Amino acid sequence: MGVITYEMEVATSIPPAKMFKAFVLDADNLFPKVVPQAIKSSELIEGDGGPGSIKKITFGEGSQFKYVKHKVEGIDKENFSYSYSVIEGDILMDTFEKISYETKFIAAPGGGSICKSSSKYYTIGDIDINEDQIKAGKERASGMYKAVEAYLLANPDLHN
Repeated sequence: MGVITYEMEVATSIPPAKMFKAFVLDADNLFPKVVPQAIKSSELIEGDGGPGSIKKITFGEGSQFKYVKHKVEGIDKENFSYSYSVIEGDILMDTFEKISYETKFIAAPGGGSICKSSSKYYTIGDIDINEDQIKAGKERASGMYKAVEAYLLANPDLHN
């Protein structure tokens, strides 16, 4: 098994606490509203939403994938960080054992926040990774941050 790590940063004009509340704590409700073409639904299958919980995310019509199951690894509401692993779903493509993500929202100089994300792809055996697929995934993730930012700017009273 190999491990490939990718880092990504996205700057937003939304403060870290508000972005964390929307992007992490209210994601199950917010994503199907904000990006229905990407996320059709999200349901908690096991647990209370904290570490060890399992969520099933069903992708929207615009996605090439059907669903994933996430296992929540950690959530830190004081430091605005969240980690989870994709443990099941066609997104693993018989190539990955799992994909782990860590996201942290930090204050940006001059206001807003920087969303720092790290992805670790755990391959099955010695399979080569298609860099274009990883890049496309990063672009979709960046689009999700920007969609949530736009929604919060249009609805300033949410997640205060």
